[in-house]
Amino acid sequence: MSKQEIERFDVGARMSEMAVHNGVAYLAGQVPEDTNADITGQTAQVLAAIDKLLERAGTNKGRILRAQIFLADRADFAGMNTAWEAWVSAGHTPPRATVIAGLARPEWKVEIVVTAAV
Repeated sequence: MSKQEIERFDVGARMSEMAVHNGVAYLAGQVPEDTNADITGQTAQVLAAIDKLLERAGTNKGRILRAQIFLADRADFAGMNTAWEAWVSAGHTPPRATVIAGLARPEWKVEIVVTAAV
């Protein structure tokens, strides 16, 4: 039995943005760059970052196996869903969990983690 290679993207001292192994892309939590945006804007930024990483892995949002969404404030659930529903591919909506969590930076309203088939 041979070991499958692990390809890592944007490797840093603390973490990588993505790892691909055995036909699956595992993304780190993606967060917004412009923290002045409202929840819908921050979510749209995060989803765009996810699109770019998935493209680098040779896959796309229609192949997401699961998504984990972390919200700083329960009141932002509807606004996050507005951006999410505009982004997901009809007929390919992935299993998803959404939790309220204290994020690493107080200005972040959302963080999203996805796993996708390559």
